[in-house]
Amino acid sequence: MKNVIDPFISLSYWPSAGGFGSNTNILETNIINSSVVLSVLIYFGKGVSLSNLLDNRKQKILETIRNSEELCKGAIDQLEKARACLRNVEMIADEIQVNGNSQIEREKEDLLNTASENLEQLEDPKNETIYSEQQRAFDQIRQQVSRQALRRAIGTLNSRLNTELHLRTIDHNIGLLRTMMNTND
Repeated sequence: MKNVIDPFISLSYWPSAGGFGSNTNILETNIINSSVVLSVLIYFGKGVSLSNLLDNRKQKILETIRNSEELCKGAIDQLEKARACLRNVEMIADEIQVNGNSQIEREKEDLLNTASENLEQLEDPKNETIYSEQQRAFDQIRQQVSRQALRRAIGTLNSRLNTELHLRTIDHNIGLLRTMMNTND
């Protein structure tokens, strides 16, 4: 409506040459000017009533409120769905964590058992090697002791044995051999 009055306002700024003019100051206007303004307003504003404008505006506001409420309900539904999904994901994550921890413990125990078995398997050959080395050392010591004992015995026999004793020992051994041969026949 302001656009309708603007041309009349702009005419009031120009000096009037006795032609038609409008005075927008309500206190200075006369009845003719007021009637012209009212008729223009009625002509351009007919079919548009204030109650219709207010009703249209009210309907738009109510529609906007309904749309907002529907969007709010939709957002609340989505929020609830997202919360439910989050709870499910948290439960799954907890299960995965528990399963992962138990799997780690099982693998740790398996690794320790395998390492223990490997150590035992390494211990057995090591112990066998040690035992065989001990046996070989004992055998070498026995052989050395036997050799030394045999050398001493031979040395003692050579120093104490004379020819006559030597001949008697040989005769005695031959007699033993004949006896053994006769018993076998």
